[in-house]
Amino acid sequence: MPEFNWEASTTAGEVRKGTFEAASPDAVYAALRRQGLNPTKVKAKPKELKISIPGFSEKIKDRDIVIFTRQFATMIDAGLPLVQCLEILASQADNKTLGKTLDTVQNDVEGGAAYAEALGRHPKVFDELYVNMVAAGEIGGILDTILARLSAYMEKAMALKRKVKAAMVYPATILAVAVGVVAMLMVFVIPKFADMFTGMGGELPALTQMVISISDFASSYKMIILVGVIIGLFILLQRYYATEGGRRRMDGLFLRAPILGPLIRKVAVAKFTRTLGTMLSSGVPLLDALDICAKTAGNKVVEDAVFMTRDSISEGKTIADPLEETGVFPPMVVQMISVGEATGALDAMLSKIADFYDEEVDTAVDALTSLMEPVMMVFLGGAIGFVVIAMYLPIFKMATLG
Repeated sequence: MPEFNWEASTTAGEVRKGTFEAASPDAVYAALRRQGLNPTKVKAKPKELKISIPGFSEKIKDRDIVIFTRQFATMIDAGLPLVQCLEILASQADNKTLGKTLDTVQNDVEGGAAYAEALGRHPKVFDELYVNMVAAGEIGGILDTILARLSAYMEKAMALKRKVKAAMVYPATILAVAVGVVAMLMVFVIPKFADMFTGMGGELPALTQMVISISDFASSYKMIILVGVIIGLFILLQRYYATEGGRRRMDGLFLRAPILGPLIRKVAVAKFTRTLGTMLSSGVPLLDALDICAKTAGNKVVEDAVFMTRDSISEGKTIADPLEETGVFPPMVVQMISVGEATGALDAMLSKIADFYDEEVDTAVDALTSLMEPVMMVFLGGAIGFVVIAMYLPIFKMATLG
């Protein structure tokens, strides 16, 4: 079916633009008028040259889902029918993959499926947390409120992820620069010095000889073998981490790591409390909410702890006691959850804990960055300085003898 670019105005005079699939321009005019819009321009969309690769499509990012959810909440709150909202957002989606997904969801809803059920048929786009919260909103008749709450949750989760990534960018960049500079020195510069020292004769200082030996190794086929071995070990490590036992052991090591361990634990606590608090305040049953929190934990040790807590609650226990027994969650978190449970304000208490740990993650990231900056600079300067000194030692020796 052909696509048409359209432009229309609302009753308030606001100009809107978008793309619509229809059999003819007249069908687009009719569809826009049904949506309460006054169409002013409808033109056939120019054909784009696209190279389609089987198995590849535009990836749907978290940001795309957040924008869609917030727009959908606004439209539902304004009183627009659900199907009409889906139709408008599908036609206006910048991400074509998301637009096609929303078209499918719209068709399923028109076919009699509940909105949450239609979303659940696309698990790669809408996860269990999203689907369950939408289902709770549909049942409670507060879908617009739930969607606004869900978009706010996703934005905070994205912000948390950005903070952690930002903490890793600087040291990774400095390390890559250091490795690149040293590699160039070893492969291209040191051999020139080695030839010059060979022509001069005499015994080289031990430090200089060591650097030349490393350069010879880096310039030979042995280096290719070493790189191959490192890549092979990395692939084996990835496959080991893909197994349940391997992931459990490695995630446990990550939590116990000296510097990164506390940061990973704080991120896990912030994510768990934010997710659980958002779902409980949206009307999702506790056991279902814990099940989803466990699956989205991102750490096998935390996942096991949440599943154990869920099993204990199903046997009649409170949430605080089994959480404390796991040893994964800090005592302060357990105590605050216990108070929230006793006062009947668990969702509000979980939100407060999440806000607190978001700030803790900010502080930890700043501290980690402040620590890593001088360490990496010293590493970079030390590595290059070591090579330079090693190369100039024979020259200093000759000058002394002369």
